[in-house]
Amino acid sequence: MAVPLSNIEIANCAKLWPIGDVAEKKLGLSVKDLEPFGWYKAKVPLAFIKKLPYRPSSKLILMTAMTPTMAGEGKTTTSVGLVDGLNCIGKKAMAALREPSLGPCFGMKGGACGGGYAQVVPMSDINLHFTGDFHAITSAHNLLAAMVDNHLYWGHSPMLDARRITWRRTMDMNDRSLRSIVTGIGSVTNGFAREGKFDITAASEVMAILCLATDLHDLQRRLGNIKVGRTAKKEFVFAKDIKAEGAMTALLKDALNPNLVQTLEHNPAFVHGGPFGNIAHGCNSVVATNAALKLADYVVTEAGFGADLGAEKFLNIKCRRAGFEPACAVVVATVKALKLHGGVNPKELGTENLEAVNRGLPNLVRHLDNLKKFGVPVLVAINQFASDTKAELDLVHEICAGRGVKVALSNHWAHGGEGARALAELVVKTIENEPSKFHTLYPDEMSLAEKVRTVSREIYGADDADIPYAVLKRFEELENAGYGHYPVCMAKTQYSFSTDPSKKGAPTGFTIPIREVRLSLGAEFIVVLTGDIMTMPGLPQVPAAEVVGVDSKGDILGLF
Repeated sequence: MAVPLSNIEIANCAKLWPIGDVAEKKLGLSVKDLEPFGWYKAKVPLAFIKKLPYRPSSKLILMTAMTPTMAGEGKTTTSVGLVDGLNCIGKKAMAALREPSLGPCFGMKGGACGGGYAQVVPMSDINLHFTGDFHAITSAHNLLAAMVDNHLYWGHSPMLDARRITWRRTMDMNDRSLRSIVTGIGSVTNGFAREGKFDITAASEVMAILCLATDLHDLQRRLGNIKVGRTAKKEFVFAKDIKAEGAMTALLKDALNPNLVQTLEHNPAFVHGGPFGNIAHGCNSVVATNAALKLADYVVTEAGFGADLGAEKFLNIKCRRAGFEPACAVVVATVKALKLHGGVNPKELGTENLEAVNRGLPNLVRHLDNLKKFGVPVLVAINQFASDTKAELDLVHEICAGRGVKVALSNHWAHGGEGARALAELVVKTIENEPSKFHTLYPDEMSLAEKVRTVSREIYGADDADIPYAVLKRFEELENAGYGHYPVCMAKTQYSFSTDPSKKGAPTGFTIPIREVRLSLGAEFIVVLTGDIMTMPGLPQVPAAEVVGVDSKGDILGLF
């Protein structure tokens, strides 16, 4: 029997259209409307997007998933499959996805462009340097860090207190040794010796700002509002006080333009921005989503990790700030993931086990119930594997039907758009027959502590949030400063509803320990760190980078 091709082999064998042909044939654009980056990728200028008319009838579809497992649920793969499936049934559809981070690409998961015959391409370009957006974000972030230290060194006004500088440095790589460092050691000309820290670029506030900004003016305004530290009198010091926002915007000017690529079936996709779903807001850029809604009738976007993380942030942060109203939400599930949440041995995933599936289903059910709290129609896409049995699939259908949720089997990994035809038809039928009544989970005027408790109880299923006195005082300070109306961006492990990654399924009887609060004034939300979450990941024992390489033809190998 022939050995199936890997994702990167399928991508390398694909016959891509020139990106100008994709723009012309699928979107009605001219190549003159694009800024090409080679043959197969291009940026669409914001000035052109601004001229496009709004399409009030366009429908935004959120792709999310159950709690992630080592088996992988295929959220991006299903997003691409659904776009291809919608085009197969005669709909004008495109994707609006996030860019992969080099950290995970070389760390735990390899590439992040989908899989099998449901991918966005050119896969190796997108997974690696792409159009340089991540590098621009990293440079802009670190320019501000350098200007902060220079401001401190020369004693400019407002006088920063070296002990109260909060702006970190960043890089797009998993490097645990940079989590806590000391800078400025050596001679007096090296500046002040002080403790510093690194975050991964996908967790940078600059990344969040780029993905929430609506235009260059809004981008520069938000960058100027970044809080970098305090004076000795505890007064806030901002990036605009350092006079850094203009130069930062100059570095990000081109990065703000969304990137146009294609699926293996030559359907258009914006891949732009890449904040992590567990420590940032987990959504692609507002400008890309807005542009897609102007260009297509159906737009499929995904939010990072499980629905308790990316989807909650998409609905409570991105939609709140950008005014988007999703027409429906699709929750990706796999029988393998259900078995893992049901406690099965990972080596036995290919064996029928109805008991394990049944034990794992509460995880999926909790996500479904949570999404209904936002007034959005919800359905399930089962990303089907060859080892799934009829009895296991029937059990998933039965439980979902009992919650009033429809289910579609999808074989997009093996068959592309045709394999997602049933899913596409169900999505269209759901949108046409079940009008969305979207609303956020909590109002702006709710206190920050109650926002944290609301997400903890209503989304995570916790009894409560354990908020220490120091954090409560910090919330009070932020509210008194006029920031209490901001949404909260909860940073939590992606592997469990709780903060304990080992607690699979739908755990109960736990609290969410709140560890730290960070004001992301430019992004206009409050980051709340829970449990042991890290904003600079480390590499696993055997990183994916060990198998990445280049063949004699110059093709990238080993990327997922």
